[in-house]
Amino acid sequence: MGKGFFEVPIAVNEPIKDYAPGSPERDAVSAAYTKMYNSTIEVPMYINGENVKTGDTGTMSPPHDHKHILGTYHKAEKKDIERAISTALEAREKWANTPWEQRAAIFLRAAELIAGPYRAKINAATMLAQSKTIYQAEIDASCELIDFLRYNVQYMTEIYAEQPESTSGAWNRLEYRPLEGFVYAITPFNFTAIAANLPASAALMGNVVVWKPSDSQMFSAKIILDIFKEAGVPAGVINMVMGDPVMITDTVLASPDFSGVHFTGSTDVFKGIWQKIGTNIHTYKTYPRIVGETGGKDFIVAHKSSNPIQVAVAMLRGAFEFQGQKCSAASRCYISKSIWKDVEKELLKEMATLKMGSPEDMSNFITAVIHEGSFDKLAAYIDDAKKDSDATIIAGGNYDKSEGYFIEPTVIVTEDPKYTTMCAELFGPVLTVYLFDDADWSETLQMVDETSEYALTGAVLSEDRYALEEAVKTLQNAAGNFYINDKPTGAVVGQQPFGGARASGTNDKAGSKLNLYRWVSPRMIKETFVTPTDYRYPFLG
Repeated sequence: MGKGFFEVPIAVNEPIKDYAPGSPERDAVSAAYTKMYNSTIEVPMYINGENVKTGDTGTMSPPHDHKHILGTYHKAEKKDIERAISTALEAREKWANTPWEQRAAIFLRAAELIAGPYRAKINAATMLAQSKTIYQAEIDASCELIDFLRYNVQYMTEIYAEQPESTSGAWNRLEYRPLEGFVYAITPFNFTAIAANLPASAALMGNVVVWKPSDSQMFSAKIILDIFKEAGVPAGVINMVMGDPVMITDTVLASPDFSGVHFTGSTDVFKGIWQKIGTNIHTYKTYPRIVGETGGKDFIVAHKSSNPIQVAVAMLRGAFEFQGQKCSAASRCYISKSIWKDVEKELLKEMATLKMGSPEDMSNFITAVIHEGSFDKLAAYIDDAKKDSDATIIAGGNYDKSEGYFIEPTVIVTEDPKYTTMCAELFGPVLTVYLFDDADWSETLQMVDETSEYALTGAVLSEDRYALEEAVKTLQNAAGNFYINDKPTGAVVGQQPFGGARASGTNDKAGSKLNLYRWVSPRMIKETFVTPTDYRYPFLG
């Protein structure tokens, strides 16, 4: 068999299409959206290359049109999860021994399928399933997912190339084995790219995966699975299961062969999983890798020297794109009093232009939140703010779930820096502002650092370099992704590896080599060329 030191295509970020009126990409997505909306599909589980149907089903509906049924998905019984585990383990030996360039080719092909024939389909599915605008769907389901796949392949080759020094007498080799067992991937509703990357990144490194997507993302998860299958992911390598999350997780974590979890979701769920792993630690053949990206209470801090228009745009985009349902979305703002009137004027002027409705109408900037539970939670916070004496709603405050789960973008101004919505994770289009005296810059930075248990993203705007330097230093532990003179969202694979610490996760930085290291178990091999034949060292003479 031929051998070679193979070079993979250099990874570059996928260009974002603009979907201007009359453009072919806009027409293609509109046609795909209409076709999917007017059809119904059935999503079975996928175990060992086979479709598995149980008859116990859930329905799928667009958040912006919740009475419309897009189809159904099948829910697992415990025996299905046990079979997913056992068949994954059966597939492991062959997959782990597959040459790395063959694994790379599969996921590079998946990237090209998304860039080409699947682009309109996966974008339209994300618009329907998660109520994203076409632009938000494009940067997520197409561009970020393509970037994850391409850059992960490049990072894999860079990792394999990292080798220890050798001498003339011994050759030192470091091999990067997949984990011994299987990986459990748990993915969220809000990013199609994350839903694909969590199982794919582990599989790329030679692991086998049991993947549980969010029930609120099943429609676009089916497209991901179709792409993986067409790209050539072998049977048993990535197994997709759905259903009761507690039952599935308990069954997975009870297996001696459980070797790691790749998670994005809520902090409380992740802590519960960590606790169960600790309880079961004597069961496992190896110490499991625990990788998680969880919640955020992300901030914007505006110094007196900052440009009010830039602050307003950072607030608007950072808080309200995708209805604030990004882990990185701005949720609390600290603004110098001397610039507030100008910021407020610009913010309210621009918010008055925001349109809200179905993503099918591409002139809408705001669509619906993901489901009724999210809607009810957000509406309750808004109602409380209307009654509280230390909070004032200056924009928005309305909501309606008669057709879709629509929450109007809402801005609350509070006199209490520890007001409920300054501290609680909301995951919706609600932004709370606290105004501070210009002279209290240092104290305010300390307050930002101490207010939240989370540490995911944050942004500081200022034209004063000394103020920026102080913010960077004071807030060094407050955000894993820190932005200067920008909004706190929009991390790009290969440019800004993403992840936070504290209650926001393990900070293993998706979209970087740091994450892929977690899915390998290095083995050091030393080969001595002339083996000693006498135990005696010279000092003994």
